[in-house]
Amino acid sequence: MRANNTIAEDSTIPLNSRQKGGARRGKNRKPMQATKPEGNKWARGKRFLISILCVVVILGILAVAGYLIAQVINSKYFFCSKSLKFIPLEQACNGKPDCAGGEDESTCVSRFTSTSTFPVRLVTNLSVLQIYDATENKWLSVCADGWTVKHTKAVCQQMGYTVNPTYSNVPLTDLSSDLKRFFGAVGPDEAQPVSSSVTNQNTCSSGAVVSLSCSDCGPRGPETRIVGGQSALIEDWPWQVSLQQNGQHTCGGSLLSPNWIITAAHCFTGRAEVSRWWVVAGSTYITTKGGSAVDKIIVNGDYNSALSDYDLAMMRLTNPFTLRDAVKPVCLPPHDLGLTAGAPLVVTGWGHLQENGQLSSNLQEANIPLIDRAQCSSPAVYGAGITQRMLCAGFLQGKVDACQGDSGGPLVYLNERWMLVGVVSWGVGCGRQGLPGVYSNVDQMLNWVYTVMEQMS
Repeated sequence: MRANNTIAEDSTIPLNSRQKGGARRGKNRKPMQATKPEGNKWARGKRFLISILCVVVILGILAVAGYLIAQVINSKYFFCSKSLKFIPLEQACNGKPDCAGGEDESTCVSRFTSTSTFPVRLVTNLSVLQIYDATENKWLSVCADGWTVKHTKAVCQQMGYTVNPTYSNVPLTDLSSDLKRFFGAVGPDEAQPVSSSVTNQNTCSSGAVVSLSCSDCGPRGPETRIVGGQSALIEDWPWQVSLQQNGQHTCGGSLLSPNWIITAAHCFTGRAEVSRWWVVAGSTYITTKGGSAVDKIIVNGDYNSALSDYDLAMMRLTNPFTLRDAVKPVCLPPHDLGLTAGAPLVVTGWGHLQENGQLSSNLQEANIPLIDRAQCSSPAVYGAGITQRMLCAGFLQGKVDACQGDSGGPLVYLNERWMLVGVVSWGVGCGRQGLPGVYSNVDQMLNWVYTVMEQMS
């Protein structure tokens, strides 16, 4: 066998050539790109995400720092928006205008003293309507003679918040002797103000007087820390609100209507600038969400800080609250409701759970009895420090009581609907033996409350 030892010569013709002279580079094929490893894409994406995260963190830090700086500045200075300058906070509301146009003196807590008798009122647990006769200086129980739905709406509107007002007749035989001394009946002209259209009568030909229910206030919740209390739900006490200054819970309060809050006057001692206040409703827990700014704060003009007498104030909201299950007003009581010692009351709030303790984040409630006035004003308890504008509630053995942070909050009594009989005012310590809580007596200052709502709405 022979081997072919011929050495092949290099060919100058490419394989599968279809054209003489060889292929022209790049004619029919695109250059192939190098494949990039997947790891490079992930590394770039990771670096991008880290960059974004760093930017977000930096912005967050700047936002928090800005907020804290603003809070510090806000706590020490008042900003004059018209003249674009800051003044020390103590110069605001000092009676001397330091901003252009007196801006620093225009939004301050004001004092108001009622010098006249509010012309209409409801009395006793029957809510009998009475109208004041200024000429003879006496109260007239209004007869059911000629009374209409239109009269009902007019009177309830005059008394403030009104929703679905209704009236009923109370037989004269059910009245106490005080309510049967003087009577009045409305005239036939429904266009006239009720208080000016009533004429004196010796009795009621219908044999009955008018009883009013002006609103859907004080709804009764399901049956069911304040010191010694227990956790509560705002749906059970939907009139309870948190009054906050510079974002901090300072006092409690009660919703009287979508745009009026009642609280204690001492909550505003040394805190005279209105725009720093915020009212939160509808939350079981302390929060700044769901609140409203305040455009007016009115302290009872007779308030005496040394004696804690006439310790009542009203706040008008910039934007009224929308009523719902967790936001509803409490009822104001009628005059002379007639509560006696031992009457069951409930106090609510977010105050300290113990003396010199911390605020409760969760709304608290406590059941406490009314204490006899003579006992509370005895030398063994508070003595002459108890005035007619105060009432005492709690246990003389202590342990259950309102505390710091509950100030201005509601003390309520159930009479078909929940009625605001007291406002948390003062006391010595919290839950101490022999030193019960003292509350502003709303009954004694109803004339002031109704006058404020009528004249400043």
